[in-house]
Amino acid sequence: MPPVSASSPSSPSPLSRDAVVRALRAAGCVFAEDEARLILAAARTPDELAAMVDRRVTGLPLELVLGWAEFRGLRITVEPGVFVPRRRTEFLVEQALAHAPDAAVVVDLCCGTGAVGAALAAAVGRVELHAADIDPAAVRCARRNVTAFGGQVHEGDLFEALPDSLRGRVGILAANVPYVPTGEVPLLPAEARDHEPHVALDGGPDGLDVLRRVAAEAPRWLAPGGCLVVETSERQAPKALDAFTRSGLSARLAVSEELYAHVVTGLSQASSRAPSTPV
Repeated sequence: MPPVSASSPSSPSPLSRDAVVRALRAAGCVFAEDEARLILAAARTPDELAAMVDRRVTGLPLELVLGWAEFRGLRITVEPGVFVPRRRTEFLVEQALAHAPDAAVVVDLCCGTGAVGAALAAAVGRVELHAADIDPAAVRCARRNVTAFGGQVHEGDLFEALPDSLRGRVGILAANVPYVPTGEVPLLPAEARDHEPHVALDGGPDGLDVLRRVAAEAPRWLAPGGCLVVETSERQAPKALDAFTRSGLSARLAVSEELYAHVVTGLSQASSRAPSTPV
């Protein structure tokens, strides 16, 4: 469709809500009314509004148009080339808090924007927070989101990025690992496929390569009573549970039908206990 401009004759006003809704709806945005409200609230000038609508109708994810995503009530900064936090991942945070609500040390592995770590720190309160990612762009973005919680962000491949002083001390190890099978990455929606780094999406031939690596190493980093929480898919859940069990963790699966989210939690055999809140 043609770009929306401040001087477009089809728009009675450059700030017309109806004009923005029409443009978004024509571009296939399912929640055009909600998106229009957010874009109108963010735009400071008519020209900025026109540019934001143009970027959205050409396929840029809404979160990149706005520069932020809402996650568990927090406004998380999102930058180009960084994985956008999904609402379903809020369920991972809920599961971590159910198992270790008083964690003293939290690690957000494969952190992307750092949304999971920030949300956990906001919920727990005073906590030693660390986040890590292999992607320099994600590390830069995460620093903008976790600094307010006193968090530190490290660059590197999984546990290699973390300080050795964390071994045996981590109360919550949250790892939102990539879990899309390599062959299915080209089938993802364009918003993910074209605008997010493949390293944050591609989980190897069956989607579980990174999950297996995290599960194998996690017991050396968890504190007594600590937990590892990882998001996966319904199809992959049985193999994910097996990977946790093989690493010596007591594994359990939690499912949110509302969010279509599947989270595997692993506890050390010596410290397994029921979650403190119902799931």
